[in-house]
Amino acid sequence: MFKKVLIANRGEIALRIIRVCKQLGIKTVAVYSQADRDSLHVRFADEAVCIGPPPGRESYLKIPRIIAAAEITGADAIHPGYGFLAENAGFAEICTTSGIKFIGPTPAMISAMGDKSVAKDTMRKAGVPVIPGSESVVASADEAREIARSIAYPVIIKASAGGGGRGMRIVREESEMDNAFGTARHEAEQAFSNPDVYLEKYIEQPRHVEVQVFGDEHGNVMHFGERDCSVQRRHQKLIEESPSPVVDDALRAKMGDAAIKGCKAVNYVNAGTVEFLVDRDQNFYFMEMNTRIQVEHPVTEQVTGHDLIKLQLRIAGGERLPRKKIVQRGHAIECRINAEDPAHDFRPSPGKITDFHMPGGFGVRVDTHAYAGYTVPPYYDSLTAKLIVYAQTREGAINKMAGALEEFVIEGIKTTIPFHRQVMQNEKFRSGRFDTSFLDTFVFESPGA
Repeated sequence: MFKKVLIANRGEIALRIIRVCKQLGIKTVAVYSQADRDSLHVRFADEAVCIGPPPGRESYLKIPRIIAAAEITGADAIHPGYGFLAENAGFAEICTTSGIKFIGPTPAMISAMGDKSVAKDTMRKAGVPVIPGSESVVASADEAREIARSIAYPVIIKASAGGGGRGMRIVREESEMDNAFGTARHEAEQAFSNPDVYLEKYIEQPRHVEVQVFGDEHGNVMHFGERDCSVQRRHQKLIEESPSPVVDDALRAKMGDAAIKGCKAVNYVNAGTVEFLVDRDQNFYFMEMNTRIQVEHPVTEQVTGHDLIKLQLRIAGGERLPRKKIVQRGHAIECRINAEDPAHDFRPSPGKITDFHMPGGFGVRVDTHAYAGYTVPPYYDSLTAKLIVYAQTREGAINKMAGALEEFVIEGIKTTIPFHRQVMQNEKFRSGRFDTSFLDTFVFESPGA
């Protein structure tokens, strides 16, 4: 096992990794920007190194500074967390050539799955169901029109090098293609420095269901069940749960087998997530693969009893996956508590937290780096806390989440807590009969209105 791990990240995930390292007797190094000087991951790491000014591009995305921090502190491994450099194949390669273990998949695996058109082609060849569409990058609007005619509208144009809704456009009829194609390419270039796009058949009102996978360095691959991430706003997940309300044992087995088959096709190592769209007829299609730990990994931990961050570290240290079959028990839900104002189109709400009280009780977990007096900076993702609950049934988990949200007090800034409270009381959500269009018709009622 490693002697010292540098965490190339910030916020709750950095703190989460530090806690696991302490459990394993591993020393930790935090890196931080000037804006994060008072963050808890800096306080609780064994060592901390400032790597630059507040903007991420001048600190958390500066590879030479992170490698230098690892070298001067003697760190023999780097955990990238999620976001920032977590899926940067170049960073993983530099770690390797610098003699530092990258806690994640190899650069080749990150590259293979990071390019969405390449990933789709890899999965298709491995026998995994994929959405009909282009077999590679689409070079022009004319080519896109030709493909769209063969698979029928509506279609969706997607950035080949990214995700999160950027570089993505739905095209419902041929007259919209020129504008949509140009806009998607422009957004892709701006967001990912790569204008390449590909085209797929657009699946109307699907469920977004992802399978947690792990591979070890001995050729073993296994899945840890699925998560439902269908409650989204502009392709950004807000609520996740496990297991999915629409996945039965037969579908779970098929999706799990497909995810494993795809991972074995690239000899996958460490944590990953294979994301699928599930249509109304229970057909599922590969969408993309994330080659890192996910924000929503705690719901899988709750229902399987496995610490996924600890498993990442152990696999990176050469250990094998557990031999016992993974069994999902009970139900877990996670609400992302963002520093955003749901009454004003979820606009960011950075600032100083004046009061902070976390909920508690059996089956209630809060992953956060925030505290009373902490200032949420305006430079990064607005995620402030993750509230996770566990119960024996989905109904029990929803009721527990509703109670925990009532207890959760964050004052001084606006947060998504009031939004989540209303979702937990929504009949469509409680019934489990919803899809990725759920928020298109959901009306948030401001508590003070």
